[in-house]
Amino acid sequence: MGEMTKIRAFDEDAMFGAYVAKPAGEAKAAMIVIPEIFGVNPGIRQKCDKWAEAGYLAVAIDIFWRFAPGVELNPDIEEQLQEAFGYFGQYEPNDGVKDIEAAIHAIRRGELGAPAVQKVGCVGYCLGGRLAYMAAARTDIDASVGYYGVMIDTMLNESHAIANPLMLHIPTADHFVGPEAQAAIHAELDKHPKVVLHDYVGLDHGFAAEMGNRRNEEGAQLADSRTVAFFHEHLG
Repeated sequence: MGEMTKIRAFDEDAMFGAYVAKPAGEAKAAMIVIPEIFGVNPGIRQKCDKWAEAGYLAVAIDIFWRFAPGVELNPDIEEQLQEAFGYFGQYEPNDGVKDIEAAIHAIRRGELGAPAVQKVGCVGYCLGGRLAYMAAARTDIDASVGYYGVMIDTMLNESHAIANPLMLHIPTADHFVGPEAQAAIHAELDKHPKVVLHDYVGLDHGFAAEMGNRRNEEGAQLADSRTVAFFHEHLG
């Protein structure tokens, strides 16, 4: 359904890749899909296609373009999983916020081969979930959702800057985000008027992946239904 294109980087003389899926008619809003550590792989593209089918202009950004442009990895293959961990280790999340900002600008200016769209949300997974939180705190994105975001507990001092709605999906058995980190997130964000948290008891990291061994069908459908309703409320 979609196709690859380029977005001009924010405050850099460079272009980076993005997968764009367009709705059949006029877009009711735009959705930036922020990948896990596995790149814009078939699962992420499928998420974009679903958003396009639901009437959104969907854009998945290549977050590793500075050192591994175009990489696509499968988390169910151990060698590729370890490769992804290596990329995570060298990644600078502050660059990711700049890339989200660049995508927001490109969407609102109509630079992606589609008419300009002013209402923009983002949904991210794993590292992308952290970036969704950072985008909520650092950009003017209209609404954000993060699935099993990593290291959010280390950035709770930025929560005061969250001005637009944010939803976080937290699997309680996440082996990358332990009980102490989850408790810190709840302690800080449960009281935030713009933030909604959902726990998924007994589920692990990656439970809402589109495909592969990590997916939990019941949990994924519940989380995704909440995400759809959230964006319907805040983006239209």
